[in-house]
Order: sequence, then C-alpha cells, then structure tokens
Amino acid sequence: MRKGLDHGHLACGCRIGFRQGVEGSPVTVVIDRKAGGCRLTIHVQGMPVYDYREALRPSTRISPPTEGEYEEEG
Repeated sequence: MRKGLDHGHLACGCRIGFRQGVEGSPVTVVIDRKAGGCRLTIHVQGMPVYDYREALRPSTRISPPTEGEYEEEG
C-alpha cells in the first residue's frame, strides 16, 4: 500500500483507516473506531466501507439499437 495517509476522521466523528484493497479498488476504507454520537448504522467498527465505483460504470449489457431520426411527411 502507498505510504502517507494512514487514518482520517469523518464528519460524524468516526475514525477511518486505510488498508490494502482488492481487485478493482486499490484501497479499502475501514471504520477503526465508531464515534459514540454517530447515528449512521452503516458505520460498524472493524468493518469496511465499500465504494461502488463499479456500479457507476456504463452497463455492459447489450442494449437495443438506437433508432434514427424521424422525418415528418407532408
């Protein structure tokens, strides 16, 4: 993993750490310490926070061909 930033703090007060990631994501963000006042249920101490960058990529499904422009008759 790259040297440099090893932890950070979120606005809710939780402390995050960075670990070696998996294929497609070079870094995994993990909640090191959940803040007492954090109301986010997705922040669980020791669990990774996943990014969904792959979900933002264009679809690989075959889509129907786009239709050409229509001309009015008249």
